[in-house]
Parts: sequence; C-alpha cells; structure tokens
Amino acid sequence: MRIRQMRKVLLWALVLLPAAAAAQERKLIWSDDFNGAPGSPPDASKWVYDLGANGWGNQELENYTDSRANSHLDGQGHLVIQALEPAPGKFTSARLKTQGKFTFQYGRVEARIRIPYGQGIWPAFWMLGADIEQIGWPACGEIDIMENIGREPDTVHGTVHGPGYSGGHGIGKPFQLAAGRFADDYHIYAVEWAPQRIDFLVDGRSYHTVTPASLPTGTKWVYDHPFFLILNVAVGGSWPHNPDKTSVFPQRMLVDYVRVYRSEAAP
Repeated sequence: MRIRQMRKVLLWALVLLPAAAAAQERKLIWSDDFNGAPGSPPDASKWVYDLGANGWGNQELENYTDSRANSHLDGQGHLVIQALEPAPGKFTSARLKTQGKFTFQYGRVEARIRIPYGQGIWPAFWMLGADIEQIGWPACGEIDIMENIGREPDTVHGTVHGPGYSGGHGIGKPFQLAAGRFADDYHIYAVEWAPQRIDFLVDGRSYHTVTPASLPTGTKWVYDHPFFLILNVAVGGSWPHNPDKTSVFPQRMLVDYVRVYRSEAAP
C-alpha cells in the first residue's frame, strides 16, 4: 500500500510540475483587486468609461453611464457593474475600459467574475486592439475572453473577430457547465495569448484555441500588437435579443479581480 501511495504522489508531482513551472515564469504586470470604500468609483488611474446609448453596433438598448448607480465598489473587494431599468423599456448600465491607461501584448489575462442572468442580459470581459481609433473595427482585432447571453445560463463563449471574420462570423466556441448556471458562483475567465496563438480557459480548463490556421482563407491575423481591456453588461441586442417579461432588474456583474501576467519569454 505504501508503494502505491508513493507512486501516486510521484504521478501527481509530474502532472503539477509543468503548471507550477509555468506559473513561476509569469510576472504580474497589471491588476485591480477593486479594494475601496463601499459606493466609491472604480480606480480612475486604471479605468475610463464608454458613455452613451448608440446601440454600439449591436442594436443594444442600454445607455452606458458613469453613475455610481451603474458602477461602484462594494467595499468587499468587488467591482459592481449594474444594469437597471429606471423606466419601462429604458435601461442603464456601465462599460469600463483601460484604453489610454493600460495596454499589453501577449501574456495571460484573467478575471474572477460572477455574471448576471436573464433574457436580454449580455455580460462580457473582452479586449480591443489599441489602434482602433486609427484603423477601426474589426481591423484592430477583438478578443472576447468571456461573453454570456442570458438565455444560455450554463454557457459562455470565447471568440475572436477580425477583418473578414467578424460579427456573426467570428471564430468562437462555447463552454458549457456540467450542472447549474454561471450566475450561481464566481468563475475565472482567462486567455493565454502568445504570438500566433490564443487559448481560452474557464476555471483553468482550456476549451478553445485559435491560430492563423483557424482563420478563413485569405484573411489576416491581427493579434500581434497591444490591446486594452473592457468590462461591461449590455442589455438587449442582435445576439441576446431584448428583455422580456421574465427579465428581472437590477442585474449585477461582480468582478473580484482582473490580472495580467507576462511570460518572461514574451516580448
């Protein structure tokens, strides 16, 4: 029995050693743990707001604001992004980004998030190419680390969008829970981003990999330059469709942390 136990320990050591070595090679280069007084705003040295109610190219219904009603720290180490219905059929929410504050190229980015739920609710953690103002979308590239549409409570999606494969033609894959819904607990959503490769993970499990070979013939890989981060909760739109009589407001996305690591081998 003792020999069997020793063999088991050695086997686990061999399994865990590569992961431990990889973790040691990473260097934390940016993070936000959302510590602060209850009701205080997100750190303005790290985040800025997208504002307005222009549909954002997806026929969304919300008006993104910088109001504390829509985004604040809860005093327990979480960022709250809250979608509200202040009047029938009128919705407000928040969309935060690191554009102009922080960009990075290659590494691991992860966030521990408890998403909201319900028909027409569309939480997301994603990235856009930092050159979007110069060359536009989708030429800048988009990496959707996590998206959920409320009618799929047990499923999140990881997707890339670029020129010739954007919108409904993005290259994505769903990840489905074995039981329950994502809104019931926190989960860690991440991408491992390297030259010519992007891996999508949920709770440490890789479920989708994109390389140049994944792209449609004749299209361009646009993921070898700096990107910035975005957190938001949309309401309605062409993909999730609109809220209905089953939808309940407010809906809150709770973000425990966001962290970006760079491999020592990465540029």
